[in-house]
Amino acid sequence: MASRTNVRLPPEVNRTLYVRNLPFNISPEELYDIFGKYGALRQVRLGDAKATKGTAYVTYEDIFDAKHACEHLSGFNVANRYLIVLYYQPAKAAKKDLEAKEREIQELQRRHGVSGSQER
Repeated sequence: MASRTNVRLPPEVNRTLYVRNLPFNISPEELYDIFGKYGALRQVRLGDAKATKGTAYVTYEDIFDAKHACEHLSGFNVANRYLIVLYYQPAKAAKKDLEAKEREIQELQRRHGVSGSQER
């Protein structure tokens, strides 16, 4: 642990990894087996809705374990699919959600002939 205290990590590094391109039939236990080799896991959340199939969030107890897993498992072959492992970035996810909601509001306004301004 002493050697880790003076290490500066890039700002995007965090304990939660976002995993894409997973086989649709992978189980949470298989994810624990694959990602657990790099350190203690706090949580694994596997996408099960139509829009989230093939994705997962993997949270480690230690940030250095997450960094090690991201470096080694990005491009790892699972059932003839190459994993895409990224650091979860909540600010980007929130911005993406906000942009989608703004587009939805604009579409509803256009469809119903309503302006975005409030008049009294």
